[in-house]
Amino acid sequence: MALSSDRRTVPPGCIHLGVSKEIAPILRGFGLDPDPLIRAAGLDSRLFEDGTNVVPIAALARLYTLCVARTRCPHFGLLVGRHATILSMDLVGRLMQHSETVGAALDGFVSNLGVQDRAVVASLSVSDGMALLTFAVHSPQNESADQITDAALAVAVNALRTLCGSEWMPTEVLVPRVTPADPEPYRRHFQAPVWFNQESAMLVFSADDLKRRVAGADPLLRAVLEDRLRQLRADAGAGFSDDIRRLLRTRLIGGRCSAEDMADLLAVHRRTLSRRLKDGGQGYRSMTNEIRFEIACQLLEDTEVPLAQIAAALGYSEASAFTRAFRRWSGQTPTAWRAG
Repeated sequence: MALSSDRRTVPPGCIHLGVSKEIAPILRGFGLDPDPLIRAAGLDSRLFEDGTNVVPIAALARLYTLCVARTRCPHFGLLVGRHATILSMDLVGRLMQHSETVGAALDGFVSNLGVQDRAVVASLSVSDGMALLTFAVHSPQNESADQITDAALAVAVNALRTLCGSEWMPTEVLVPRVTPADPEPYRRHFQAPVWFNQESAMLVFSADDLKRRVAGADPLLRAVLEDRLRQLRADAGAGFSDDIRRLLRTRLIGGRCSAEDMADLLAVHRRTLSRRLKDGGQGYRSMTNEIRFEIACQLLEDTEVPLAQIAAALGYSEASAFTRAFRRWSGQTPTAWRAG
């Protein structure tokens, strides 16, 4: 199989169109011409002819906002992900298809997603016999984070059904958005209990599924794909601080995220991590506070999660400590920010 040599690792602030290529046909399904909306978001409609085209994350997020308003469909992102397939994820999706097991496929997905997608961060963990596939939107603007998260959850389920069989379903799904007036589209797609107003976006399923063999996997093709993705990661160059931000985005909520923990994740010494961050002009503490602020804003905007619960999720022992920190970051209290 020949792999296109013109693919490049996308820079921070950009994303391969990928799954969002489905926006245009979904708009047509609503009886709408997608071109005016795409242009209004600052994009060229010809980009939607190829999912490997690279677009600014901010413009794509704006397009989702316009689509929700124009279609009056609050779960537009869910529709996008529902219509996408494992191959919508290009090289990463093909790697998943040719991985030996489902667990290896998801490890490859988590490790390589940043090659194509700088907006969504994924992590995989196992706890008490359950696999937890977590997603977060890595974008300070937070516009349409709920739509982008919905799309990520929906296509992830499609990918797992490709690997495990069409009857596969998660045990439960956690969604960081206000409970919709009609949750049925979510239940219909996921075929599982869906819990809204959550701190994280997460698919929960049996860890035994990770041991499943992937039917039709080709080890030679897998090696070619792994080599190409390795090259693309290397081409990313000096993205050390951005890599840390992406790791923090899924691990700050309810997890251990000390500088020592992060150094272990990156397989570097604690002093090396500090030095490289200092060379980039920022310390670890200030970076974690920026990500905490980003997560807090997203939860305040998209959910009705109580302040005390947000504070605990972000590692504060008391809601008052979170309120003081948020006031330092934004100049107002979390309650005032949410009301605004």
